[in-house]
Amino acid sequence: MEPKQGTYLGASAAEMQANKIADKAAGAISQKALFRRRGTIELAGGSLALSGWDEGTLVLRPGDVTSVRREFTDLYGRFLGGLTDSGKPLILDTTTPAGEVYLLIDRKEFMESTRNKEWAAAIEDWRAGR
Repeated sequence: MEPKQGTYLGASAAEMQANKIADKAAGAISQKALFRRRGTIELAGGSLALSGWDEGTLVLRPGDVTSVRREFTDLYGRFLGGLTDSGKPLILDTTTPAGEVYLLIDRKEFMESTRNKEWAAAIEDWRAGR
């Protein structure tokens, strides 16, 4: 597997749940109001690393990620994410204290698009050892 790198906006499900109505209103203008974590994401060898997570790097191993999905949820719906498929958040269920993690990878603000679909496939391959 070739290393893969990008930038992300992220939040745990607990952080998404804690967003207030004002945060959600601001999120309609800029996703940064909802996803307060940001940094680089790197998939290389045996780890998936998110810089800027709790003043450090969240490092996940294949066994730490129990599921990978892209879907609108009650915490981040179509109104906030845009109507297109590319606006769906990438959601990783993990066994780490971070829990369920919502990501927008290489998001283009104006287009409301991400590279989440491509990253979901890469993470699934990585988990499967391909």
